Amino acid sequence: MEEENKITYQGKSYPCCTSLTMDIIGGKWKTVILYHLREGKLRYNELRKAIPSVTERTLSLQLKKLEEDKIIIREVMYKKPPLKVFYSLTELGMTLLPIVQSIADWGDYLVTRE
Repeated sequence: MEEENKITYQGKSYPCCTSLTMDIIGGKWKTVILYHLREGKLRYNELRKAIPSVTERTLSLQLKKLEEDKIIIREVMYKKPPLKVFYSLTELGMTLLPIVQSIADWGDYLVTRE
């Protein structure tokens, strides 16, 4: 009976739609990355400066995962040295902006309640 309620997305099974969403944007850093990309494309080093407490390895892994999930796009500019890499939200990633903004607003709300 439980198998009937499961949903499948990109070959993975989830017990509910919330589990799917949290698999894509959950964790400590993914939503923070999306928050910083909401205004437009950023270079890797700009993201590092915007999120100083994330390690380079973690940032790299989270960017790769978001790219695999088609939430962000990685653009490499080869025109002239040095090589430039930009990250930006995809059309699918843009649909997450209201959720990301709600999370940010809730954090602001907590701070103002004190």
